[in-house]
Amino acid sequence: MNRTVIITGASRGIGRAIAIRFAASGCNVIINSVNGGEKLEETAELCQKAYQKAVSPNTAVTSCSTPSVLPIQGDVSDPSFVRKLIAEAHDRFGRIDVLVNNAGISFVGLIQDTDDLIWQKIINTNLSSVHYCTREVIPHMLKEKHGHIINISSVWGNIGASCEAAYSASKGGINAYTKAAAKELAPSGISVNAIACGCIDTDMNKCFSSEDLTQLAEEIPVGRLGTPEEIAEMVYSVSNLPEYLTGQIITADGGWT
Repeated sequence: MNRTVIITGASRGIGRAIAIRFAASGCNVIINSVNGGEKLEETAELCQKAYQKAVSPNTAVTSCSTPSVLPIQGDVSDPSFVRKLIAEAHDRFGRIDVLVNNAGISFVGLIQDTDDLIWQKIINTNLSSVHYCTREVIPHMLKEKHGHIINISSVWGNIGASCEAAYSASKGGINAYTKAAAKELAPSGISVNAIACGCIDTDMNKCFSSEDLTQLAEEIPVGRLGTPEEIAEMVYSVSNLPEYLTGQIITADGGWT
């Protein structure tokens, strides 16, 4: 039976790479983004192509039925939408094996320039959505006595970043939430872990100049920014590990922090 995976924030960057990786392994994937549109449909097409490319007589994927890709547009910072998202996913596939909480936004600016609207939007999108999605999948995972919840965090959640106080706070909250949820859900066979990403080559970092990014890469021991595909491979690997790995904040930053 194909595993069923939900990935939020999957229209681009890390979320898209994660969706493609799971699809290539023969999983059903539910992909979500707040804006939907062409980018989300493009992710769906890339997922289908990744599966077809992976299928060959030499891969285990051929033993699975053809996976389905279900794009659902909506805002995961809205608890009423999240209820609909999880219900639709479960009604369609009958189970939810993996939840990847990836949706996130950032703001670069001084604390005194971070107004109420910006603060609430970042906290709601980055942190509250993790709670809403986790809360809704738990009953379904409890029935199976198994499940993996993987939260996409940041090194700034570990150490904080100047001019990114709201973003750092939201990711620090994810780290604490991950540890708390892991302790609560471990007796039920559900693991909860987070990947604390370093500087990854995504649109989120397009606000920085090429000179800034070059200088930043020089500070990273591996000498470059990470790729979305590298994070996707880590997420996929964690989803296949025994439940004894839980409550961990796994840093993926090229040795930077």
